[in-house]
Amino acid sequence: MSSEHGRTATDPGAARQPNRRGEGGRLRGEILAAATEILDASGNENAVTLRAVARQAGIAAPSIYAHFPDRQAILLALAQEAFSDLTGYLVAASSPTDDPVRDLRAVCDAYLDYASRRPQRYRLMFGGVWSAAEALSSGAVALDDVTALGQNTLEVLTVRLQACIDSGASVSTDAATDAVALWLGLHGLAHQRSVSTAFPWPSDIADRVIDPLARLRTALAG
Repeated sequence: MSSEHGRTATDPGAARQPNRRGEGGRLRGEILAAATEILDASGNENAVTLRAVARQAGIAAPSIYAHFPDRQAILLALAQEAFSDLTGYLVAASSPTDDPVRDLRAVCDAYLDYASRRPQRYRLMFGGVWSAAEALSSGAVALDDVTALGQNTLEVLTVRLQACIDSGASVSTDAATDAVALWLGLHGLAHQRSVSTAFPWPSDIADRVIDPLARLRTALAG
């Protein structure tokens, strides 16, 4: 039977209990969880609409506005969560050993693996689905929130590259700048792999991207 919000008894949010006073943070989390479920299930970022999120969360659409002024703000929050997820993925792969080059490659491989395993979230992070300019113009998000996106992820790459520099394995003189170049190479490879799945990618293509961009001595000597 349909409820006043158009849900049925089989809908995901049909049995949701109202939050008590002071539990607004819980509702925000439920909204983001609903948006994530839609994204993962549909594989389509455009499916994350306010109406769809409200239906998935089992709430009235106006309830969203107390936490997110518009769809752009929800997409930004999803992107922030995805970057946090990616950073955690890289950190888990970045435990230092006695071989800084191997450590750097492990982090880069983890980056590419994440993009392959979580294609919907990766596209959301970099695919231009949400408009930073529009979100900033409407006041839905703060400039600091936008500029902070990906900085923690980039820092993991920078730390591992700096370790290669310190050991003499890399001739880079600017870890921060070369880490950006390395990220661009990884992102380009991740994107092309996702859109050109039938292409016969060389087995060592990742190292061919990573080594010269990280300015590793072995790559430059070759």
